[in-house]
Amino acid sequence: MPKLHRYTTDWSNLCIIMNTLPIRKLSTLAAAATVLALFGTGTAQASAPAAPAAVKEASKAQHTQAAAAVPYGKRAATHNPLYRTGRISVSNCSAGQIRSGSAASYRRFMTKVNTCLNNAWARQFRKARLPFAKPRLRFVTGKVSSPCGRWPTGAGGYYCSANKTMYIGVTRKVVRDAFELGSAQFMAHEYAHHVQTVSKIGPNYYFPTHNRARGSAKLLLSRRFELQADCMASAFLRSVQSSLPVNSSEWRSMNDWTRKNGHKAWPTNDHGKGYSQAFWAQRGFDSGGPGGCNTWAVSSGRVA
Repeated sequence: MPKLHRYTTDWSNLCIIMNTLPIRKLSTLAAAATVLALFGTGTAQASAPAAPAAVKEASKAQHTQAAAAVPYGKRAATHNPLYRTGRISVSNCSAGQIRSGSAASYRRFMTKVNTCLNNAWARQFRKARLPFAKPRLRFVTGKVSSPCGRWPTGAGGYYCSANKTMYIGVTRKVVRDAFELGSAQFMAHEYAHHVQTVSKIGPNYYFPTHNRARGSAKLLLSRRFELQADCMASAFLRSVQSSLPVNSSEWRSMNDWTRKNGHKAWPTNDHGKGYSQAFWAQRGFDSGGPGGCNTWAVSSGRVA
C-alpha cells in the first residue's frame, strides 16, 4: 500500500509519518491514478462532574489493575491483552462519498471514518480492560511542526506518539485523487499505530527496542510493526463492511495491487514485501479482530 512512515531516533518522540503515493484503481475501479489519504477529526467531550472520593478511588484502582495487565518487554507485543478481545463488533459507518476536488467532502468522510474508529477501538479496549484515549486529530493545509519535529518533506501527514496527534494534510492532489475504500484503509492503518501506542505495544517494547537495533534486526522490527498495522486496519474494515461499504471487488483489486506493488514505495524493506502486506491485510479482514494480527509471534519469513 502507498504508505510511507519514518521514525525519529529518539523513541520517546516516535514519529509515524505517512507519504501519499499514487496507485491505480483496478477492476471495477476507474483507471485514473488514486491517492490513499487519511483521517478525520474527533469531537471533544465535556468534562464529567466531580465524583465522590470513594468512586474516584475505585476508578483509580480499576484503572491501575487494567494497566498492569500489559506486560513489559517483548511480551507486551506477543501477549498483549487486545489479542483476547475477539472480533471487532459490527457497526454502522456510513461515511458517504468523497467528491473529486472537494476538500469539504474529504474532511466529512475522514471525520466520519475516524469517529467509527474511535468507537470500534474503544470497545475493544474495554473488552481488554485497558484504558483508552482517542488520538487528537488535526487537518492542516500547510506544514506544521510538532513535538516530533518539522513536517517531513513530501509527507501527506503523520502521527506523532509524543502528543498522540495525527496531523493530516489536505492538499489539492489528495482531494483530487482520493477514493473511499483506499482512504478508509489508509486512515485505519495510521489509527492502528495509535492503537499500538495506547496498548503499550510501542512504549513497552517496540519503540525502545527499535531504537537500539541496527541493520537487518531494525528492519525486521519495523516490518512487524507496520504489518500489524495493516492487519488491524483491515480487521476494522471487516467490521464496517456492510455500511462503509467495503465492496468485495474493490477489496480484491486493492489487495492484488498491494501484492504486486506494495514494496516498491520504500528504498529499504521496512514495511514488508508486497505479498507480506497483502497477506496480513487479508488475515486481518478474515479474522475481524486484533487476535489475528500478532505479527510478533510468527517467524521472520512470515513478515518478510
